[in-house]
Amino acid sequence: MGRIFLEHLGGQRIFSCAHCETPLTNRNELVSTRFTGATGRAFLFSRVVNTKQSPVQERMMLTGRHFVRDISCKKCDTKLGWMYEFATEESQRYKEGRVILERALINESDGF
Repeated sequence: MGRIFLEHLGGQRIFSCAHCETPLTNRNELVSTRFTGATGRAFLFSRVVNTKQSPVQERMMLTGRHFVRDISCKKCDTKLGWMYEFATEESQRYKEGRVILERALINESDGF
């Protein structure tokens, strides 16, 4: 097995994996801080990098039925949240293609 190639989006505020500090996204990609995950507060991002995705799963959530993929850190394999593939309700379609990262599983720090 070779080295894992990691991307970095840059930016002044960086969100990274709390377990291994792998960079995931930045403040510019943050869409909303008003979400809840399994560990409590969660953030919705338009783009993340350095993650792996599970196969699509159908889940019934507080906001309706969604088709999602679990998101894990590419480096340490820690589950960080999920990505919305498809929302069955029209009012929830803005989430499609976007990623939830659970606040307890990520760190925010100064970028460059």
